[in-house]
Amino acid sequence: MRQTRTTVQRLRDHGQSVWVDYLSRSLLEEGGLAGLIRDGVRGVTSNPTIFQGAIAEGDAYDEQLRRLLLEIEQPKEVFLELARRDIRAACDALLPVWDHGAGMNGWVSLEVDPHLAYDSEATIAEATRLHAMIDRPNLYVKIPATEPGVLAIEETIAREIPVNVTLLFSLARHRAVGEAYLRGLRRLRESGGDLRSVASVASFFVSRVDTEADRRLEELDGHDELKSSLAIANAKLAYQTYKELFSGDAWSELAREGASAQRCLWASTSTKDPSLRDVRYVEALIGPETIETMPRETVAAFLDHGEIAATLEQDLEDARQTLEAFAQAGVDYVDLTDTLERDGVKRFADSFDALFADVEAKREAMLTGRS
Repeated sequence: MRQTRTTVQRLRDHGQSVWVDYLSRSLLEEGGLAGLIRDGVRGVTSNPTIFQGAIAEGDAYDEQLRRLLLEIEQPKEVFLELARRDIRAACDALLPVWDHGAGMNGWVSLEVDPHLAYDSEATIAEATRLHAMIDRPNLYVKIPATEPGVLAIEETIAREIPVNVTLLFSLARHRAVGEAYLRGLRRLRESGGDLRSVASVASFFVSRVDTEADRRLEELDGHDELKSSLAIANAKLAYQTYKELFSGDAWSELAREGASAQRCLWASTSTKDPSLRDVRYVEALIGPETIETMPRETVAAFLDHGEIAATLEQDLEDARQTLEAFAQAGVDYVDLTDTLERDGVKRFADSFDALFADVEAKREAMLTGRS
């Protein structure tokens, strides 16, 4: 009897992959990730907030923590040992669907320390270290799309390190990130490197844009017709930038030598406003050569009642007019996206700090228990 394909699997008919925005020891060891892969999930992303929550809940990490806390003094190094085990296991689980040289499926992401987001050289060193530490071909090192991060992206690609560019909000920064990737590819080619060994995605954050834009609209006391409309318009225009950057003769030359395009990855796809459809952002951004990353709850919702249609390139003129309408309403797009970038970096840095505090609390509890 022929098995019915899941809604997630049917997204592949539109050229889109689904990745889950979550990772934990229990997800790996209790079969959760294997089940998601069977349902059609083709990648995993993680960030400091996700790891902080995973390590804090339950006792899945306690046995390894007890050993590590006796051997390692620095909380960050303890965390990296915990993360290395999880990330390697996830990479191994996804290796059968990893499309070497295509850059679309089978990837797992691990983020550099967000405290380094405004230091190019430190980010490059950390990315190089994480790449060597995990030692898996299907690892993406996540680098925030800050201005210093753009420089780090070019350098890490030139060093044959695959990169997931995270915390992207603005169209201008998205273009800068794409151009940095292209420069890195050219440098890699000039140095005799294998272009098939690297890949990159540009993680464009979606729902957070609406959260901040709607807050600013409320302060302006009006413009209800614009509520919850900026994020999708922003993402649709980002996809047009992608199509522009990764086309034409110059790109075709790199592609013939094995380069893969830096695809758009739609991040922050859970719906923050309870009055909106819970799969709103997923359904609105379905299109070829893209990736949707979702929390487990959004994956479950989409499997249950998601509707599939080629929506990503619909109403492009409306998307352009939406950005113009926000400007006319008095919402400063540059200030909005700059604020989101700063807040995103701070949020991840705060999660790292909370994680380190949890590690120290565990150490103290162990010492107290032994005394």
